[in-house]
Amino acid sequence: MHLRELLVPPAQTSVDVVRGRTARRALIIELAIVAVLTFGFSAIYATLSLIEAQLGPGISETTVAINPTRSTDDAIDFTRQVMSAIRLCAIAALGIYLLWRSGIRLSRAGLSRRPAAIDIPAGLVLAAVIGLPGIGLLALSRLLGINAQLIASPTDGPWWQLPVLVLIAIGNALAEEIIVVAYFITRLRQLGVDENSALAASAFLRGGYHLYQGVGAGLGNLLMGLIFGRYFQRTGRTWPLVIAHATIDVVAFVGYALLSEQLGFLR
Repeated sequence: MHLRELLVPPAQTSVDVVRGRTARRALIIELAIVAVLTFGFSAIYATLSLIEAQLGPGISETTVAINPTRSTDDAIDFTRQVMSAIRLCAIAALGIYLLWRSGIRLSRAGLSRRPAAIDIPAGLVLAAVIGLPGIGLLALSRLLGINAQLIASPTDGPWWQLPVLVLIAIGNALAEEIIVVAYFITRLRQLGVDENSALAASAFLRGGYHLYQGVGAGLGNLLMGLIFGRYFQRTGRTWPLVIAHATIDVVAFVGYALLSEQLGFLR
């Protein structure tokens, strides 16, 4: 797929528009509930966190731990970290269940039972397209003072830290791509929202719940949302997005844990 094709929305959607007033109202209520339980409220909290930081010393003087230690006791910390990964997977499962329960074939939302062989290289290419420029954007944002100092993961954790970080990265990828892209855009299609508006809404939601990290992170994730959302709209595939997101997060989390001393330019 060429970049030009990604910039042009598809001529037809893959789901039927819901016409009945009661059914449409039910979809809107469902979207509101899912937003409250998942990333909609997260976007509001992130915005408030950014405002709070700016009212204080400024976002550039703020330190944000993305995967903080959750207890001084190793066993409790491990349990809470694994519970966090399970919760993220449950959020993804909720989106899948709601689509399936409403009669939508999951393949129409890009959710085949397992990734196809072509999804893996496509996901890795997307990871490179987003991840490599993202490092430069992060460094530039820190230089401009519009991002917090990010601590992606602890640097002196116990032996189980790295595999748990991988689990959390996979959970992040499943929850965000299935809810914010596959579920959200599919539901907006059912409500008759045009493709460009649905894409913008999905991308702004993604950027919004990253604002706690700073304006630079919000803009970077907005761009990521535009690329990922259009890819989904053009291909009808969700798994490449999950693979790309998981790859980016694994590299960020595990890489920071192992190489934090060499990443001083990001701080």
